[in-house]
Amino acid sequence: MDPIDMAVKVLSRDGLVVYPTETVYGLGADALSEDAVMKVYEAKNRPVGKPISVAVSDMDMLRAVAVVDEAAEAFIERFLPGPVTVVLPAKSCLPDILTGGTGLIGIRWPDHEIALAIISRLDAPITATSANISDDVAPTRPEEISVPHDYLVEGGDLPGTPSTVVDLTARRILRKGAEWEAVEAFLESLRA
Repeated sequence: MDPIDMAVKVLSRDGLVVYPTETVYGLGADALSEDAVMKVYEAKNRPVGKPISVAVSDMDMLRAVAVVDEAAEAFIERFLPGPVTVVLPAKSCLPDILTGGTGLIGIRWPDHEIALAIISRLDAPITATSANISDDVAPTRPEEISVPHDYLVEGGDLPGTPSTVVDLTARRILRKGAEWEAVEAFLESLRA
């Protein structure tokens, strides 16, 4: 079976899949399944209440899980797909646990063909958190993956620069990562 189809099969049964992105290896689960999301928290030893981002494969899927205003749309058109996580108001289709009670959801639209193929074939968002125990270093090579998982989609060595996290509701950077200078400049233009 093709690795993408195998990953989708595992995800559709609430399993955990490690997948490559343009930054680091991610730990994916069906983001619409509360049971699958709980498995991600358990695998990472992550405190429940700490939000987990989701990954989407296109603008329609992004709009299905989050509220996108004009400024957010302009930002998304400029930076996504790419190594940026946007934080937007979550829609009710997502399990509350993903937002950590904030009502906001971090969204990745990875610029990586394997990640996009998995999400697209599943036809649902997946969790977008690094495939490591919480507070450990994010893995850039398969041998660095430290979390329990059901299936690994091999993607070779990855760059390792984490995504820049941008709260588009407050128009500020929460974590500087890839392309943060360009993101900051764009946010400045929105504030002007």
